[in-house]
Amino acid sequence: MANATISRRQFLVVGGTVTGSLVLGLPGANIARAELADGTFGDRQIGYFVEITPGGRIIIGSNQPEIGQGLRTALPMMVAEELDVDWENVSIRQMPLGIVKTADGYTWKYGGQGVGGSTGLKSNWEFMREVGATARQQLVRAAAARLGVSPEACRTRAGVVLCDATGGEIPYADLVEDAAKLDMPDEAPPLKAMRDYRIIGTHRNSIDGPDIVTGRSKFGLDTQVEGMRYAVIARSPILNGRVRSFDDSAARAVDGVLDVFTIEGPQPGEPYIILASGVAVVATSTWAALKGRKALEIDWEPGPSAGDSSEKFWQENAAMLEDSGQIVTDDGEFSAAMTAADTIVTHRYEVPFVSHQPMEPQNCFAHVKEESCHIIAPTQMPAGASRAAAAVTGLPRENIRIDMTRVGGGFGRRLSNDYVAEAAMISKRAGLPIQLVWTREDDMRNDFYRPGGLHELRAGLDADGKVTAWTQRLASGSKYYRRPNMPDENLWQAELYPDDFPRRIVENYRLEYFHNPIGLPRGSWRAPAHTANAFVIQSFLDEIAADTGQDPLQLRLDILGEERELEYDGHGGPTFNPGRLTRLLKFVAERIGYGKDRPPGTGVGLAAHFTFGGYAAHAFEVTVSGDGELGIDRIVAAIDCGYAVHPNAVKAQLEGATVDGISAAMGQEITVRDGRVQQSNFHNYPLARIAQIPPDFEAHVLNYDETPVGVGEIGIPPVAPALTNAIFAASGVRIRRLPIRDQLRQAAVS
Repeated sequence: MANATISRRQFLVVGGTVTGSLVLGLPGANIARAELADGTFGDRQIGYFVEITPGGRIIIGSNQPEIGQGLRTALPMMVAEELDVDWENVSIRQMPLGIVKTADGYTWKYGGQGVGGSTGLKSNWEFMREVGATARQQLVRAAAARLGVSPEACRTRAGVVLCDATGGEIPYADLVEDAAKLDMPDEAPPLKAMRDYRIIGTHRNSIDGPDIVTGRSKFGLDTQVEGMRYAVIARSPILNGRVRSFDDSAARAVDGVLDVFTIEGPQPGEPYIILASGVAVVATSTWAALKGRKALEIDWEPGPSAGDSSEKFWQENAAMLEDSGQIVTDDGEFSAAMTAADTIVTHRYEVPFVSHQPMEPQNCFAHVKEESCHIIAPTQMPAGASRAAAAVTGLPRENIRIDMTRVGGGFGRRLSNDYVAEAAMISKRAGLPIQLVWTREDDMRNDFYRPGGLHELRAGLDADGKVTAWTQRLASGSKYYRRPNMPDENLWQAELYPDDFPRRIVENYRLEYFHNPIGLPRGSWRAPAHTANAFVIQSFLDEIAADTGQDPLQLRLDILGEERELEYDGHGGPTFNPGRLTRLLKFVAERIGYGKDRPPGTGVGLAAHFTFGGYAAHAFEVTVSGDGELGIDRIVAAIDCGYAVHPNAVKAQLEGATVDGISAAMGQEITVRDGRVQQSNFHNYPLARIAQIPPDFEAHVLNYDETPVGVGEIGIPPVAPALTNAIFAASGVRIRRLPIRDQLRQAAVS
C-alpha cells in the first residue's frame, strides 16, 4: 500500500463538524461533514477512535481484527490510559477497513490494519496511546480556556478536567463542543510514564467475555443481511485439478437452489487468488446449497499433481539431502571447523504438513453491485480482502467496503483472502448478496498448509564439548511457492530464518536449502517456520547433550550465555538477546524441579525459543508406561513479551499456544495420496482433549522492559521439543518425526 505511514499532522488534523464534535484524524472539516452525513460518525465523537456520550460513557474504536488474541481489549486500554478515563466506563466498537485514495495510491485512514506475525500490538503501541493523549490534550485546552487559566494549570482524573487554582472541575462530556474549535498543536502531547499507568499492564477481563459466553458475539457465520442468499462450492478433490464437465440437473431440482455455475481457479504454478477450481451452488439456505452440491455430477480433470503423495515427497526430500543445495548463510570457516572438530553429531528430523483448522470454517458475505462492493468477513488482513475483492470485481478499492467480524480462530489461515475472492466471484456472477460457507471438510482439504520438511542438523564440538560449527540443511515445500514476484532463489526465506539461534553465537554456521514443489498449497501457520525450526534445533541440543555426556539445561545455558544484544535482521529484530532465554530457562527449570530424582518412566524436558521479538520457554514432566502410554503430568510455561499491556490476554495466549502445540505434536499431519488430501475432519486430524492436558499447568508472564511485542505466536514453538525431550528423559525413546502418534507404543513392542 502506497504511503502506508502518514504523518502525525496528516492523521491528527482537527476539524469542527456540523455536530460540534472534536474530530481528529480527518483531512479537514469538509470531509468530516461528508462522512458525518454518510453515517460514519455519530454525535460527540472525538476523532475516528473516541466518542463521549452526554452521560460520559466512552466508546473507543478498535481498528484491528480480533482473532482471539485480545486486541479488542488491549488497544482500547492504551487509548483509555492516555485519555485518562475509568475502564469501567469504556465500551468498544469495531472499525471497518479504512483506506484513502491518494495521488500515489492508497494510504491508511485508521492506521495500519491487519494482524499476523504478532504485529498487531507492537505496531499500534505508540499510535494508539497518542490517539488517547491527543484527545485528552484538546479537552484540557478547552477546559483551560473556559476557566481562564493555562493548560498547565489543569490536570485530568477519570474523565474530568480539574483546575486546583480555581477549584474548577469539568466533565469531558461538557467540553466536546469547545474542544472542536481548537487548532491542533504542532507538538505531540507527552505520553505517561509506566509508573503512572492505571489501566495498561493491569489485570482486566476481556471486554467481549460476557458476549462470548452468552452467544452474543458476532462471528462471520452470524452475518445476516436482508435478501442474502447462501453459497457453497464443490472444489476439485485433486490438487490443481479442474472441472472437465458437470451435470447440474439433479442439483437444480433441489428445492431452494437458485443457480449453479463453475468457478475457475488459477492455473498450476500461478499465484493463488483462490485455491481451487470448482462448481458453485447458490440457494435460499445453506441446507439447500449443500443438498444441491451433493447432487452434482462432476467430471474432474486431474491435472499435474494427480501423482503427488506424501511417500513420494519424503523420498524426494531424503534424496535431495544426499546432494548439494542452495547455501543461504555461510559464516566463518565452516568446513575447516567441522574438519577440526573432535566430535560430530548428526541427526535428521521430519516435520509434517499441518492444517489450521480454526473452529469457525472460512466464510464471507459479499454483495457486488455495478459500482460498489460490500464484504463482511472474518479476516486477519482486511486490506488483503479489499485487494482480493477488487481483483475479481474490477472495482476500485475505494468503492469496496470491508467490515470485520470477530474471527473464530485465525492462526495465519485468514492472512489469505481466497474465500473473500470466491464470495465476490459468486455474488458478481449471481447478481445477489450471498454468504459463502465452507464446511469443516472444505476447510481441511483446501488450506494453505504449514510446509512439511526434512531437516538435517550437524554440529562439530571441540574436546571440551563446546559447539564450534553448526549446520542446518532443509528439504521442504516453501510457503513462498506460487507467491507473486517471488524468484526461486528466495523461496528459502520463509523456511529458514538465518539469524535464529545459534547464529552469531556459533561462529562457523551454515544454512542450506532444497525446494520440493509438491502441489499442496502452503502458507503461514501460527509462528510459521519457527514451529518447525524450534522443534529440530531444541531436539538437536538434547541429542548433542546425550551424545557427549552433557546436561541438556547446562548445555543451553553455556551456549546462550548472559544478556547481550545480537544483530537480528529478520522479523522481530533488530536484535536478539540470548540472555532473556537464559532467564526463562532457569525460571521454568526451577519451577518444575529440574534435576530432582524421579521414578523410572518419568522425565523432564525443556526448550526455549525467540519468535517475532518475544521469548518463551517450556518445561514438561511426563510419564511413559512400559507399554508406551504417554501421560503429561505437569507443564510450566513462561513468556517474556517485553511488557504485558493486557496480562490476562498474554497468559491466555500462552496457555492456548501450549495446548495448540500439544495438539500438533501429538497427532496432527496432513497427508496426500494420488493428489488428494486424506484428512477430512477431527476424526482423522485430532485436537488435544481436555484429559490430555494436566491440571498442574503453570503459565507465567515475566515482564522485561517497557516495550511490548505481540504474543499470538511466541508461546507455541518450544512446546513440541520440550515434550519430546521429556519423553526421551522418561523412556529413552527419541522422537525425530512428528507427530508422535503411536511411536512410543511401537517402540515398546519392538
